[in-house]
Amino acid sequence: MSQVPVARHPGTQVIQEQPPAGRRSRKPVWYAPTAVLGDAAGAAVPVHLAFALVAGAHAVVYAAVAAAAWLLVRTSRNRYAEHRLGEHSALRPALQDWLVLVGLLAVVRAATGEESPFLLALAALVPCAPTSAVAHALIHRHLAARRRNGRAVRRALVIGQAHAVDGLVSHLARRTDHEFVVVGVCPIGNEDPQALAPVAARLGTQPPSHMSAESTPVLEAARRLGADVVLVVPGPHLSGTRLRRLSWALHGEGCRLVVVPGLTEVAGRRVGVFSVAGLTMLNVAPPLTRGLAALLKSVTDRLGAALLIVLFAPVLAAVALAVRLDSPGPVVHRQTRVGRGGKPFTMAKFRTMVVDAERLRRQLAGNNEQDGRMFKIRRDPRVTRVGRVLRRYSLDELPQLFNVLLGHMSLVGPRPPLPDEVARYDQVELRRLAVKPGLTGLWQVSGRSDLSWDETITLDLRYVDNWSPSGDLEVLARTVRAVIAGTGAY
Repeated sequence: MSQVPVARHPGTQVIQEQPPAGRRSRKPVWYAPTAVLGDAAGAAVPVHLAFALVAGAHAVVYAAVAAAAWLLVRTSRNRYAEHRLGEHSALRPALQDWLVLVGLLAVVRAATGEESPFLLALAALVPCAPTSAVAHALIHRHLAARRRNGRAVRRALVIGQAHAVDGLVSHLARRTDHEFVVVGVCPIGNEDPQALAPVAARLGTQPPSHMSAESTPVLEAARRLGADVVLVVPGPHLSGTRLRRLSWALHGEGCRLVVVPGLTEVAGRRVGVFSVAGLTMLNVAPPLTRGLAALLKSVTDRLGAALLIVLFAPVLAAVALAVRLDSPGPVVHRQTRVGRGGKPFTMAKFRTMVVDAERLRRQLAGNNEQDGRMFKIRRDPRVTRVGRVLRRYSLDELPQLFNVLLGHMSLVGPRPPLPDEVARYDQVELRRLAVKPGLTGLWQVSGRSDLSWDETITLDLRYVDNWSPSGDLEVLARTVRAVIAGTGAY
């Protein structure tokens, strides 16, 4: 086998053997059976138990019908296709499919005159979505681990102008949670790209008179490198007609063609493809900041905060007593933070530092371990003994539930910044103030203080631009695991 350099991680050059024709690096074959069995069990077992314990008769029949209906819904929505398994979020599709399942079974119930207890049947179906989400999340984690090792990926050949090629290759190389590994580039024009991947062919700035003059070197490069997908970055020298002719040649050889429009951090649900006068266009829907979804978020925030305050009342009392006994000073630390639209508010949290922490911060400014606007020290000498425990498990954040109840914050959102941080924001960073700050968020579940400033801003802007109710539910579910693990909490 021949060896080709592969651009996978920034600053490195990974050598991978070129696979023989027909042997691509695919996802493990057990993904689909595991997903199917997990979905079937998640529907059949709860329904069988519920009807066996309460109704008694026909429990097996009801369980079989529920499992068959759930698998039918999931299959009809293409959830077991290879290109979907292990990709992206698992909770949102499961919730959407669960609503379809409930509607389907309601229609069947009405059509057949079924007289089983409705509330019992509905309660028995509730575990379907979370069980399915867990099964698919496990597949996602396994796939992510394989891709970190350069497996279960598609070998990609990139076509475009040199600067566009460099931008795409470097962007893909910064992350390993996607399916593409660049094995070669085909620059348009005489300029040489700086990408790690080798130049496999070169295209002229003007389309040739014969199709084969352009398609032949691209196809030869794809065969030589074992590429099974071609990524094209459109530009002034790559017209629609030229791209169309290239697609004919690639598709004739069974090679995928993917056009990269240049949009970044835009959720797929916000992008729609339509055609006008023979032109293919992308429609980018605006973020969900108004309407019924925003009203639902506001109501859910306040009801959820009220419920959590009641549930955590004993914990709040115990933590308050521990803070009082550990060190002199107030139990609750109040601090001015900046909320939605730049409006300041007073945020409450359990005190985890000594009383004169703000004065000591100026003395410790040279020890800041963050590379941006935030001030963080891994072993901050201002933190008390109880404070370290509270921060480790995020218990110091519990008083912020009252901020959520008052409407200053949301259960999920960007981290609430300090006024002096906001004073140094640029126009891009100010975008994170377009929504209410959150008690938890993508920053909280993705590493917290271990993240760089640029990573924090990227996560916050991703949330602002792509917020959805199901996305909030997924973050809340991930928060439980992040709090238990305590990763990045200091």
